[in-house]
Amino acid sequence: MHMEPEVVTGAKVALGYATGTGAVAYAGNHAVQAVRREGLGSLALRSTLATALVFCFFEVLSHHPVGVSEVHLILGTTLYLVFGLAPAAIGLALGLLVQGLFFAPFDLPQYGMNVTTLLVPLFAVAVLARRIVPAETPYVDLGYRQVLALSIVYQGGISTWVAFWALYGGGFGAENLTAVAAFFAAYMLVIVLEPLVDLAVLALAKAAHGLKGSRLVQHRLHHGIS
Repeated sequence: MHMEPEVVTGAKVALGYATGTGAVAYAGNHAVQAVRREGLGSLALRSTLATALVFCFFEVLSHHPVGVSEVHLILGTTLYLVFGLAPAAIGLALGLLVQGLFFAPFDLPQYGMNVTTLLVPLFAVAVLARRIVPAETPYVDLGYRQVLALSIVYQGGISTWVAFWALYGGGFGAENLTAVAAFFAAYMLVIVLEPLVDLAVLALAKAAHGLKGSRLVQHRLHHGIS
């Protein structure tokens, strides 16, 4: 989902800065709410874990350039289900920033676009989760259809944002459309894989009774909303 440096250039890059600032501000608002509910220490711990995982997703897991961007297994729904919205958003934003600062400085000018691409679908996942997961259901008890729906929203959202940036920067020429279609098709494979990873992680969390009440994970992972 990293936008290549030549895809959006010149004054058009400013839109990415604007949307990225908005996404980070929205995440910051949720972070403030999380601190009020659970305390700064809990938020900092889960955000640190999420940041480390995101960095590993980008640098350790396999990733391949396809069309206008790269295909990554980002596991945004996994981060959301395990850590909660604010820590997941902070982890995605900081993990992306750390990677850019130390390993891919050529990606920094596109940071606004890339952070938008990662965070806005995550916010959509949070909205969908509130609608399709009953309040009394802990996330460890989610079924395949529910997890698949969340994955479709997240990975589909990433693909849609990548397509938007590519068309916004490169226009609707045949070559650009072909590159966008190639990326979109490749990213659909991630939708098949991510729900399986989510279910495996949730099963492990359910079996790990010591995590109940732990500050390492969000309360909703093992408990419904009373």
